Amino acid sequence: MDTISKRISSIINEIKNDGLYKDERIISSQQNSEILVENNKVLNFCANNYLGLSNNQELINYAKIALDKFGFGLSSVRFICGTQNIHKDLENKISIFLEKEDTILYTSCFDANGGLYETILDENDVIISDELNHASIIDGVRLSKAKRFRYKNSNMSDLEDKLKQCKNFKNRLITTDGVFSMDGYIAKLDEICKLAKKYDALVHVDDSHATGFLGEKGKGSIEYCNVIDRVDIVTSTLGKALGGASGGFTSSSKEIIDLLRQKSRPYLFSNTIPPVITYTAIKTIDMLTESDKLRKKLMKNTSYFRKKIQSIGYTIKNGVHPIVPIMLGDAKLAQKISKEMLKMNVFVIGFSYPVVPKNEARIRVQISSSHSKEQLDYTLNAFDEVAKKLNLFI
Repeated sequence: MDTISKRISSIINEIKNDGLYKDERIISSQQNSEILVENNKVLNFCANNYLGLSNNQELINYAKIALDKFGFGLSSVRFICGTQNIHKDLENKISIFLEKEDTILYTSCFDANGGLYETILDENDVIISDELNHASIIDGVRLSKAKRFRYKNSNMSDLEDKLKQCKNFKNRLITTDGVFSMDGYIAKLDEICKLAKKYDALVHVDDSHATGFLGEKGKGSIEYCNVIDRVDIVTSTLGKALGGASGGFTSSSKEIIDLLRQKSRPYLFSNTIPPVITYTAIKTIDMLTESDKLRKKLMKNTSYFRKKIQSIGYTIKNGVHPIVPIMLGDAKLAQKISKEMLKMNVFVIGFSYPVVPKNEARIRVQISSSHSKEQLDYTLNAFDEVAKKLNLFI
């Protein structure tokens, strides 16, 4: 222990010296646009709570019903005694929502991605992955025996080159985030699907940062890019826009989902999603199907904030997504701005290597439909004051 403790301490000190150490700020309230951090009320601009549903009172009431009716947990995996009728109801609800034949639930989208590739592909197949894909995709790909290629982020010319190199493999799978979480960029799914058809490849999209709010009916990047019927496999989460609790899923053809039920290790060896999350997620999808009020408010807030933050002088990555990366470059500067903003009761986080590439440190602001215009304006003013205090634009 002494030897490994010294080595770990050295690594931690190096992380701190590089300005990359990640402190966890303790919240003592419900997740919301305004939260309690260290007993101070602060505006929250760093949660994936896109539709403000994490503490929605109607969903909380449904969760209470679920606890009384279905219990706290099932203490088992699905194929033993861990499946209730509500799990099948939710899978069916998601399948209809995403216009896929079937769906399988996981405890997280990380597990959904972790159990996908090794189950449906073997050493005769190939995976072609965007270089900026989420860590769960990267880890899932590593578990597979399939050959691996990476293409430059959203670079269709490089993707086509990789597809040409892979023409002799039995099956080709292109895998990409629907929205890249550090940049807010939406993948070029229309072009990806065209190339997939040309080279006889399957397409997988992780739509965690899009399901529930992107697209005309909130069906995600696959709807936004008009490729619902051309994307073969969708993985996503219940832990962001769809209530923010936990849980993930894979939606695809009946054959693929059936094979995942038989052989996907995270599904076979992890407890099922708790009934309270399952039951409440059904209501969440019903709410989003019945009304687009929250989605429209989110997009209005996003457009307003993106325009105003640039007028102050900050550089952001272009786009329409509620992920708004304020580009700073220097990791220590990102951390400093984050701390200064917290002093002004605004909770934002600096992101730096290895979460993002070196020299691309940023503050990632995340907009929610629960933010009021007054909260947006207060935060914009705080960013302006910090910029002047630190002489950022001189």
